[in-house]
Amino acid sequence: MSQHAIAGFNGPDQPQPSVYDTCIRCGLCLPSCPTYLETMTETSGPRGRISLIKAVGESRLDLLSPGFVEQMWQCLDCRACEAVCPSGVRYGQLVESARTQIERARATREPERRNALARSVLRRLFGDGGLLRAAARILRFAQRTRLIGLARLFGAGDAARLAPPVPNVFFVARGQVIHAPRPAGLAFLHAGCIMPLLFANVHEATLRMLRRAGLSVIVPEDQGCCGAIAVHAGDVDFARRLAKRNIAAFERSDADVYVVNAAGCGSTLKEYRELLAHDGAWAGRAARFAERVRDITEVLDAMELGPPERAIDAAVTYQDACHLVHAQRIAAAPRRLLARVPGLRLVEMEESAVCCGSAGIYNLTQPEMAARLQRRKVAAIRRTGATVVATANPGCAMQVAAGLRDAGYAATVKHVVELLDDAFGGAS
Repeated sequence: MSQHAIAGFNGPDQPQPSVYDTCIRCGLCLPSCPTYLETMTETSGPRGRISLIKAVGESRLDLLSPGFVEQMWQCLDCRACEAVCPSGVRYGQLVESARTQIERARATREPERRNALARSVLRRLFGDGGLLRAAARILRFAQRTRLIGLARLFGAGDAARLAPPVPNVFFVARGQVIHAPRPAGLAFLHAGCIMPLLFANVHEATLRMLRRAGLSVIVPEDQGCCGAIAVHAGDVDFARRLAKRNIAAFERSDADVYVVNAAGCGSTLKEYRELLAHDGAWAGRAARFAERVRDITEVLDAMELGPPERAIDAAVTYQDACHLVHAQRIAAAPRRLLARVPGLRLVEMEESAVCCGSAGIYNLTQPEMAARLQRRKVAAIRRTGATVVATANPGCAMQVAAGLRDAGYAATVKHVVELLDDAFGGAS
């Protein structure tokens, strides 16, 4: 290829013209796009990014041109545009496949070493739960010995600042089976990778609430990371490996439903059908799997739960996790569940469905824009006067809690299932 030749998309996992040509450029997506709201720049909105993808697909723009690469990675992949698009453009498919194309092209050009190292680190961390647990232990030691500042020396200062206090005990999937008194079915609990280390209490609350809802629960040890981080990072080959592991684990469990309490994980798990659509040996299995995935709020909202035992006297505002409200289109179930709690006063915030800036590891790769969105979200929370922020995703919980802490606003962040568990009696 000559120096001035334009490199377009190549090989598998390309953005498809049948998807990007569906965009009618109406602009209804723009008021829903967090980066457009912050910049008011056309290329920082879905319509502009689709135009860039189309230009690369038609070989009018180079795949690795700085402006194209910048916009594909500035996007939060929050799917807010999909929820309002009158043409049904699958924007998430476009930006994720564009990132995959970028990363594959980078692997053949200089400088390649840094990209290869980053990919290797992500694959090792999220492919091996033991390594993640070791990293969490180191973080816990640093937090408790006040050596957290040393994280900056290793380039992990932002991650350390965002992380909540690491608990004494992790949640480890060991094949546990929790029996309900009169089980109506068997649920597979998705343990994930970050949740067991930083939010073990959410898993414990989830187990108790599922049991109260009449479901026995199994937590197989042969499951693993959902692959969301890999998909967002343009490493779909690794994501497919992770997907196959989870599908096989679910099949062996004989469970009726695959329950997830992290919105970002749930979105990716429900999209295994598309991820493995062209794999003849796995396409059917992935489709059957995806049909059984449910968010914990979906499950509890559909089950018969008795009246809560305790009142929670608090003003609570609900932060819509992007991959729950936009990707999975679940907005009412969490609110209905919170409304069941005596004493709890649910106060709606402005722009509840605008991304908080977490978006997987976006707050680490795009810290400036993430910080702007974090401040926007904190301002919206403060206007509600709430003392508790409820959410349904660990990334949101960390991002919002860090923002509230930086702003000096005294409010706690809780998963919806934690509040429900408290109202239904907690561990007792």
